[in-house]
Amino acid sequence: MDKKPALDPQLVNEIVLKAHSDLNRVRELLEQEPALVNAVWDWGGGDWETPLGSAAHMGRRDIAELLLVHGARIDLFAAAMLGQLEVVKAILTAFPAMKDAKGPHGIPLLVHAQQGKTQAAEVVEYLQSFTSS
Repeated sequence: MDKKPALDPQLVNEIVLKAHSDLNRVRELLEQEPALVNAVWDWGGGDWETPLGSAAHMGRRDIAELLLVHGARIDLFAAAMLGQLEVVKAILTAFPAMKDAKGPHGIPLLVHAQQGKTQAAEVVEYLQSFTSS
């Protein structure tokens, strides 16, 4: 496998920040450097965040969907926000302790689902009733 150069840290930081709220800038950054789609910013202390993670905890479905179309790696937190009940169920069935996992900035899974509003209402209900028995 050929070694590729590291992504520009300023661009990584910018896409992670902009994925919280700025669809147009995220689109521009992906056009400029497609590999940013799966970039990760280290906020320190084990707090790692991807652009998809940013969009997920902010409830930015539009940005999350754009990132997914460009090849972002979906995770439990994004699936919860997007209302992907079957995905959430499958992961929690296989790994029940993930219900208490924390996403970027220590934000709980349930909060990610709540950020999905009505489109994630079934996930919220499922998480609130989930027991790891």
